[in-house]
Amino acid sequence: MCGISGIVGNAPAPAGELRDAAQTMTDALAHRGPDGEGLWLDEAAGVAFGHRRLAIIDLSPGARQPMISASGRFALTYNGEIYNYRALRAELDAAGVRFRTQSDTEVLLEGCARWGLEATAKRLVGIFALALWDREERVLGLARDQLGVKPLYWSLERGRLLFGSQLAALAAHPAWRPEIDRDALTAYFRHSCVPAPHTIYRNVFKLPPGSILMLARGGTPRLSRYWDARAVARAGIADRLHTSETGTVDQLETLLRAAVERQMIADVPLGAFLSGGIDSSSVVALMQAQSARPVRTFTIGFREAGYDEAQHAGAVARHLGTDHTELYVSSAEARNVIPRLADWFDEPFADSSAIPTFLVSAMARRQVTVALSGDGGDEVFAGYNRYRVARQLAGAMRLPHALRAAAAAVLRAPSPASWDRLLAAIPARWRPVQAGDKLRKLADVLALADGGAVYRRLVSAWERPERLVIGGSAPDSVLWDASVARDFADPVEAQQFLDTVSYLPDDILTKVDRASMAVGLEARVPLLDPEVVAFAWRLPPALKLRHGAGKWVLRQMLYRHVPRALVERPKMGFGVPIDQWLRGPLRDWAEDLLDEARLRADGVLDTAIVREAWHAHLSGARNEQHALWSVLMFQEWKRRWIDGAAAARPARKAASG
Repeated sequence: MCGISGIVGNAPAPAGELRDAAQTMTDALAHRGPDGEGLWLDEAAGVAFGHRRLAIIDLSPGARQPMISASGRFALTYNGEIYNYRALRAELDAAGVRFRTQSDTEVLLEGCARWGLEATAKRLVGIFALALWDREERVLGLARDQLGVKPLYWSLERGRLLFGSQLAALAAHPAWRPEIDRDALTAYFRHSCVPAPHTIYRNVFKLPPGSILMLARGGTPRLSRYWDARAVARAGIADRLHTSETGTVDQLETLLRAAVERQMIADVPLGAFLSGGIDSSSVVALMQAQSARPVRTFTIGFREAGYDEAQHAGAVARHLGTDHTELYVSSAEARNVIPRLADWFDEPFADSSAIPTFLVSAMARRQVTVALSGDGGDEVFAGYNRYRVARQLAGAMRLPHALRAAAAAVLRAPSPASWDRLLAAIPARWRPVQAGDKLRKLADVLALADGGAVYRRLVSAWERPERLVIGGSAPDSVLWDASVARDFADPVEAQQFLDTVSYLPDDILTKVDRASMAVGLEARVPLLDPEVVAFAWRLPPALKLRHGAGKWVLRQMLYRHVPRALVERPKMGFGVPIDQWLRGPLRDWAEDLLDEARLRADGVLDTAIVREAWHAHLSGARNEQHALWSVLMFQEWKRRWIDGAAAARPARKAASG
């Protein structure tokens, strides 16, 4: 796991100028690769590749990057791990390729040299973002893994292409002149992240998951897909499993066990995140079943009621016999992370679970360099509460609109706080966390037109973000694609697909990548192994969501390893009490960022809308934590990357002059 960067010009470049620019871009990614750095230049072509190394497989100097193929024709800089590299190496060995290292990097490079980039990408099982330069044809290839675990950004302006693992690398180039894309910003305020292929900047893009970009000298970028999530999903639905339930669980365990085994390959200490929920417990159970020594597991705990999973994780760890570490974090310690978020997330990002994700990553990094996580289980096996809501609302959404609107009015009558008081008599194990907020959301969706509108409402921080961003209009996205409803007749599977191609890569995997790489930790995600994903799409819906509970088949597999009583509990998000903090210890910080004069001077957001939401939250009239957090994270990001960059440019110009 590393950080990559590069410059591809359309003409020869002075070596000193090219090297300095590439070095600056690579230095911006130092946190992603604390074990070393490398630069490679092709001055005649105006090309420079940079690499920051986090050594995982083959720790020898010979495995450093950028790496040149044995023929000398190809140069590679790459971030990630190829889990099936040993099988690919054996295939290349048989074809006469002679290797100089034991690294997966060299296998990837020589595979591209022999088979081509696209054919190699189709063979890969792993997580990766890479750049390949063909010195003979003068063609650049960029590629990203199937589900989008590893990030890759690029921009083409005046014939020069810049790329990097994070926007920070592009922002470090001397010619960088950022301009906020207000349409992308509008999309951010719906999703709480900027959806691919857009970024917060004009003319800067994310390479979509499963995609390849090819750029010949003097040409225009050509995007193609070597792996398509919709095609995989449709193929699975068309070829449903017809085995017994026990047989299906057997197949899942075989696939997951193999995926976990592949991802336990490392030449450095390895462990796992353990929350005590279904996903992480499944991963850890299969790790421990294949390990001769106790697996190292890590959990963060919080004292606040409704936010602590440490006791559940501890019970699972004791049952499985792992070497378990848990750390209880105070609210003050968690809040101290907030000012640093804009450094790690170099475009606006408003998923507050980034805070505990960073804390558990920092704790794990003290003992291990690689950690497996349970991320992806909700999308693959239908675990989100909104899937249950979609199933329950499927019939209601066929009722006349007037009837649904009347029911919504009844639910909206009490405030969320009043609902919480009314429902307090229900035992905690049966009462949803933040029940009042959930009932308000239910009221909101009952009045909507169709299933697509319901999904958009459930995932939106701001229901009408185009009103919030001055001059902004959200770009088209898959969330408005009418063909999704035609391809996925089951409303739960429609939502699973939308989450897989949007929320998963743009939010969940971005969060895990930035939070873990901020401390130089590699996070792996066995539940997103492409074979596991393809298998899950073959499952009949009843084997995923049954009797109001998601992940049925995954649960049955887990019960073979962990008693049901240890993991059966209401779903708890990996979050922090932002709503309480904004009314308490974070109030002054928020008031500064939401200052009326500041907002008006910026001219980006509608001041009246922001201030109304802020006052409503402070008064308790509404819980606007998600909407406000998205504004606060944008404001903090802007202060760091726009206002700060503008202030730094005159100083850099004076120093260079």
